[in-house]
Amino acid sequence: MTRVLIIDDHPIVLQGCRILLEDSGTCELVKAQSAIAGYRAFRRQRPDMVIVDLALNGSGLAGLALVRRLRAQAARMPILVFSMHSDPVIASRALEAGATGYLVKDTSAADLIDAFEKVRRGQPYISPDLALEVAILGTRGRTGALADLTPRELQALALLAEGKAYGQIADDLGVSYKTVANTCSQLKAKLGATNLAELIHRAIQYVAGAPPGR
Repeated sequence: MTRVLIIDDHPIVLQGCRILLEDSGTCELVKAQSAIAGYRAFRRQRPDMVIVDLALNGSGLAGLALVRRLRAQAARMPILVFSMHSDPVIASRALEAGATGYLVKDTSAADLIDAFEKVRRGQPYISPDLALEVAILGTRGRTGALADLTPRELQALALLAEGKAYGQIADDLGVSYKTVANTCSQLKAKLGATNLAELIHRAIQYVAGAPPGR
């Protein structure tokens, strides 16, 4: 029986995964609701596979750092990222961090089972709707400005593209207004935007899949 560690701060996701995976009789689930608890469970339980969210307890994309840490400890362990983010750049960052597969939460039960089975066997998996975009992004290499953005900067950029103000972004990320303002100032410098309007324009281009500034 496969021991699976699932790290997610949403009880309904944990319950859904239990129903779909554990009740099938093929695996035993170990659950954790934060990055710290997840890493401790990993060290204690030594699972055969990990399913992890990227946004844990309002901490932006802190799950990326956890994926890197898990991969450093277990070079061959299957890791499936199960995330709300359907952004090809974020998916690419997760795969680069060491994830074996990337599945968007807005998906069917059949897709979850398919992703689980493939990743458990060590095969790569990307949500079908993202696969082409991630492949195209990969052909661009990592020489553009987006390659230098931190996970928090990527998250802020995506929220700017959705039309959210600094205060709303602060609430979504669980940080202060000042932190968001500083993050956006860094984004302006990195993406060559002289004001907020230009930054939002570049953010929209980024979400649409075009390199910012074109």
